[in-house]
Amino acid sequence: MVKIEANRHLNAYLEVFGEEATQRALALDQKLASGAPVGKLFGAVIAIKDNICYTGHKVSAGSKILEGFSSIFNSTAVERLLAEDAVIIGRTNCDEFAMGSSNENSAFGPVLNAQDNSRVPGGSSGGSAVVVQTGLCHASLGSDTGGSIRQPASFCGLVGLKPTYGRVSRYGLIAYASSFDQIGPFTHSVADAALIMEVIAGKDAHDATSSSVPVADYASQLNFTGKAKIAVFPTTLNSEGLNTEVKSAVENLIGDLKADGHTVEEVSFGLLDYLIATYYVLTTAEASSNLARFDGVHYGYRSPEAKEMEAVYKKSRTEGFGKEVKNRIMLGTFVLSSGYYDAYYSRAQKVRRILTNKINEIFSQYDFLLMPTSPTVAFKFGEKTDNPVEMYLADIYTVMANLTGHPAISLPLAEDKDGFPIGIQLTAAKFNEAKLLAFSEKLMQPQTVK
Repeated sequence: MVKIEANRHLNAYLEVFGEEATQRALALDQKLASGAPVGKLFGAVIAIKDNICYTGHKVSAGSKILEGFSSIFNSTAVERLLAEDAVIIGRTNCDEFAMGSSNENSAFGPVLNAQDNSRVPGGSSGGSAVVVQTGLCHASLGSDTGGSIRQPASFCGLVGLKPTYGRVSRYGLIAYASSFDQIGPFTHSVADAALIMEVIAGKDAHDATSSSVPVADYASQLNFTGKAKIAVFPTTLNSEGLNTEVKSAVENLIGDLKADGHTVEEVSFGLLDYLIATYYVLTTAEASSNLARFDGVHYGYRSPEAKEMEAVYKKSRTEGFGKEVKNRIMLGTFVLSSGYYDAYYSRAQKVRRILTNKINEIFSQYDFLLMPTSPTVAFKFGEKTDNPVEMYLADIYTVMANLTGHPAISLPLAEDKDGFPIGIQLTAAKFNEAKLLAFSEKLMQPQTVK
């Protein structure tokens, strides 16, 4: 708790469950002393993003609109952590409703990157990344709709995993875009990520989109044998805006992989320019629908100036939502509106299907797809806020896995000349987390990457 207090200026925790966590730790000690069997995560101190529900605790999704609201149930992910004897230490700051790439959009102020307080930690799960970066917990949970785990992991030098869509239940996760959102871990090691995934993954009766595909023993299957066949899109390395040091890091890794006997081949991919547009059309449409429930009537913030029903809706939503959330709600409402639905939403869904088919075809021939996690290292606060398009392009390499539903991981395999971490991303076939984690563990070994 002393270390958490000393790092309060980072604004990573919105709330620390200090007394409760201490009591749980004491209860776990007694359980161990009694000789009773203990869980896989016995004593692990884990933080949760502020859009993941925990019974009797506040959850706000980084927004004023949920002011004063406390959850009346556990998310399935939290339920499974607790069942394996983890300790939930607190809830972490995030971009409002998980909408952002820098953690500058929270109603509670930005989260600071611990390595350099003038730089962003990435978004939207910036708080979850920073608490692990600074050792304020063993691991944390974030959510990933378009890169919100992988990009902060890249900026903070962590392992960040976005599972296959449906691999982890979304029950108790406050929705941004329901067909994109996935809960996943931030850790310092692949082994820790594998163990947490083993616990939180699996079918859930509360979530119809959760998969019944059996969950592997990820943590015991981290020994990758044989040689991998890896695809690389030349367009990702020749993309405008890609930092030269990030490009060099990927090229160096490719060289090392080839030297180690792995096959790395270039694959034609002409859809890179369509990813961001398709992603924002579809996610904003889903956000427009999902966020309609926050109306000032049922729970959360209600404008004190509202005296009539119509004013309750208008004023509460206007005052309760931040600028970025309102922008995305309006864009989503537009693409779903009569006269524009076919031109935007329907067409974007067709592109999504074409993209998914293309990626599935690639994984019928290759084990992994390799690319940067982010086009840059952690950037300065305010650097991209004046140009929303430039901010959105920060997600150019991460949104694809959410559009197609494939698992992807960011690994801290390089640094730039100033010592800022560079994340490199691997994507695998759906429900192939076991192989993805095993190969990631191999890459994380010091002798693998020069």
